[in-house]
Amino acid sequence: MSLKHLTTALAATGAAFILYIGLSYLIAPQATAADFGLATWPQHDGAAFLAVKGVRDVATGLVILALLLTGQRRALGWAMAAIAFVPAGDMVIVLADGGSAGQACGVHGATALAVVLTAVLLLRERPVRAVRAAAEPAQV
Repeated sequence: MSLKHLTTALAATGAAFILYIGLSYLIAPQATAADFGLATWPQHDGAAFLAVKGVRDVATGLVILALLLTGQRRALGWAMAAIAFVPAGDMVIVLADGGSAGQACGVHGATALAVVLTAVLLLRERPVRAVRAAAEPAQV
């Protein structure tokens, strides 16, 4: 499997995963929130904050898909690097609130690492024209 196929699969999987999470927060916010790792969640009028998280996650997935589908692989790499701040921040929030360290690191920390890994791999890809130029014999 080539690096390009691997990074495409990782980015597409990440986009699908975060879209699923975002839609889950929009469709069933209270049920989904229990898996985030915090002890308590907003109730009644405060539950709208869960929808905010859902919208954030859906938008994140759409950005990944837009860059992937338009072939903007370097921009996708930088976007993924920036997006890694979200799960890393979620991990810190869960830990600071006294949530489960295992859940904070196992869910949010692992997600941040996967996003960073995908970003690094995307940023290491060589553009197609650079690969072609390296493969062609030098003209004198």
